[in-house]
Amino acid sequence: MKDEHFMKQALKEAQRAFDEGEVPVGAVVVVDGKIIARGYNMTEKLNDPTAHAEMIALTSAFSQIGAKYLPDATLYVTVEPCLMCAGAIYWSKVNRIVWGANDEKNGHKKITGDYFSSPSGGGRKGASPFHQKATVTTGVLKEECAQLMKDFFAAKR
Repeated sequence: MKDEHFMKQALKEAQRAFDEGEVPVGAVVVVDGKIIARGYNMTEKLNDPTAHAEMIALTSAFSQIGAKYLPDATLYVTVEPCLMCAGAIYWSKVNRIVWGANDEKNGHKKITGDYFSSPSGGGRKGASPFHQKATVTTGVLKEECAQLMKDFFAAKR
């Protein structure tokens, strides 16, 4: 399946982060079946708390295509985006978001709620933080994505 192929590429980016002592999250941006941008967490390396994998990959993608919106793109990320990254993904108008492991502690759903099972009617709880035309797929290679995070934090203890 193509989602697994691209998630494996995001996992390669996450491994780069792991190898550099960064929280192991990786991302790739795909347009027309081709990877146009890659990113991995660089918050320690750049001394920048906003240097998340998604932010690095999105910035690279904007530069690659010469535009500020990515309506034909799919973003693959190994871990559920945080609220900051969800906002960037929203403003990027990414068409599809695919992630592997959920992030109970720092993922956007901690704030936005679980919009997969909650009605998004009257309140903010349960509303997707992504562009209204975007679709979301979760759980792609979730065990592999989660294991890399577990291994990283186990080594830190």
